[in-house]
Amino acid sequence: SDHAGYLLKEELKDALAQEHEVLDMGTGSEESVHYPDFARKVCEAVRAEEAECGILVCGTGLGMAVSANKFPGIRAIVCSETFSARMGREHNDANVLCLGARVVGAGLASDIVRAFLSGSFAGGRHSIRVQKIADIESEFGRRS
Repeated sequence: SDHAGYLLKEELKDALAQEHEVLDMGTGSEESVHYPDFARKVCEAVRAEEAECGILVCGTGLGMAVSANKFPGIRAIVCSETFSARMGREHNDANVLCLGARVVGAGLASDIVRAFLSGSFAGGRHSIRVQKIADIESEFGRRS
């Protein structure tokens, strides 16, 4: 998380630690920091397979998602409800969830995270679509 997502990250981390191994790569306070730095840490861990997936929290989730989606192989989604979190995993093989601490409360954020983590890629026709995304990524690379 960045500073705007710090408090929500702490709440989610405590809840998730009961069921999952949690690697906290976020900031340690509400002091102003730059969200792309934390998106980088999480995405590098996912790409290196040090983590199965990532969760990024900032004020809206948008800045984290824009930053995360610059990394090859990262498919980051912003979610404000559970259906999109589940579908992002099942249809898009999303591997990073971005949340907005100023958009969703702790209870809903916890539900969204659980939907994301419990989902799995459905494959099939969705594999073709995810491959097309990877092909675009290979052809054009990630640009600002």
